Amino acid sequence: QVQLVESGGGLVQAGGSLRLSCAASGGPFATYVMGWFRQAPGKEREFVAADSSIVNRKDYASSVKGRFVISRDNAKNTVYLQMGSLEPEDTAVYYCAVRTRGFIVSINPKDYDYWGQGTQVTVST
Repeated sequence: QVQLVESGGGLVQAGGSLRLSCAASGGPFATYVMGWFRQAPGKEREFVAADSSIVNRKDYASSVKGRFVISRDNAKNTVYLQMGSLEPEDTAVYYCAVRTRGFIVSINPKDYDYWGQGTQVTVST
């Protein structure tokens, strides 16, 4: 059983930055694929970014590439999402997720086994 707790969301003006954190407990964190997803009102949950330490690979959604950076500190069992040049379209609840089966990053939320409770990010104009 893996538990995930996100933090760092909030209200920010367009063009601003935020850093989300996700602390994990339970299991060998360094072997897990860690992902960030988001869900805006009335929309499906969508992939944002993912990281695999085992294969040293990061993937990003095209909508955030060049603006967001995923990173992790395996010693602290924590994954981060540094978000820059934020746009109103980035407004959503952001979820951290962990994939315990396999080492390959995935954009499919069904491939992730555990989820955090979500943190709200609101970008104002």
